[in-house]
Amino acid sequence: MTDPAVKIPSLEEKTRFLLAPASYPEGTASVRLEETHMARVFLTDHFVYKMKKPMRSSYLDFSSLDKRYTVCREELRLNRRLTDGTYLDVIPLRVDTHGQLTLGEQGVPVEWLVQMRRLREEASLPHQIDNATPQTLAPLLQRLCDFYRTAETIPLAPDEYLENLRNRCSELRTQLKASELLLDTADIDQISDALLNFIHSEAELLGGRVAEGRIIEGHGDLRPEHCFLTQPPQIIDCLEFNYALRCVDPVDELSYLALECELLGRKDLGEACLEFYYRANGDRPPPTLAQFYRAERALLRAQLAAAHLLDGEVKDPGKWQRKTRIYLDAARRYAL
Repeated sequence: MTDPAVKIPSLEEKTRFLLAPASYPEGTASVRLEETHMARVFLTDHFVYKMKKPMRSSYLDFSSLDKRYTVCREELRLNRRLTDGTYLDVIPLRVDTHGQLTLGEQGVPVEWLVQMRRLREEASLPHQIDNATPQTLAPLLQRLCDFYRTAETIPLAPDEYLENLRNRCSELRTQLKASELLLDTADIDQISDALLNFIHSEAELLGGRVAEGRIIEGHGDLRPEHCFLTQPPQIIDCLEFNYALRCVDPVDELSYLALECELLGRKDLGEACLEFYYRANGDRPPPTLAQFYRAERALLRAQLAAAHLLDGEVKDPGKWQRKTRIYLDAARRYAL
């Protein structure tokens, strides 16, 4: 709990402090800010500091300092599953006795930051994508396959899994049809209906994934920018804020990675990721399953891109409109 006598700085005041190189006790020549929908990320010369935004939605709650501390601790724990020495600590941003913000040891905590070792950006999969081969990805894919093989199965009934999929598709449809987004609602209905029809017609296939023990607590957000081809490979930035969204089929996660590789111009590499898993883990479902998962993930990514357009003042609305369109096109391609 924060001392009620302490004046809590605003998000912008915290941001200004964390943008100043002199704020960091380890010393840094520069600080770069990267902003996501849910966090502000500060990159210094050697470290990364991630600050959650004080927000609440249907799927997350960062509205209080205590809740942000809890989710920061969870982020640290979960991301250590697929990294080595990258996720370092949860550290307090404090207000000292003079009312000044500090990353020192004295004062009252007014924010919590996840501290990470900064990885080389040139080692990330997007930077490597043009020259990457199935062989260069093999260590990363092997780490993922080993993780999936040893992960604890989620105690879930087939009907519950099907209901979760139906609800998610219906919610995405509703969110994307918000009048403020000015999207083609007939297009969204067509894609959503195709996904819901697949869930109905292929209930045995989807339910069978649950019955076979294939649903595990995975990464939840397996995108190329979260994959680093270092030695050993590092897979960062899992979906820490919602347990239900981490309960996934490995084919779902790898279909998502395959989709994103395709959108970076390397469909062949995405297919190779799935093929590696099929061979390594002895799990080869019908190709229609990966197609469904890709379509559903593309619809989700379209909704996330569109959500930026509802964030008040948007710096580059055209960027998010383009992203929304790209993902809707991908969802249609795989769903229809």
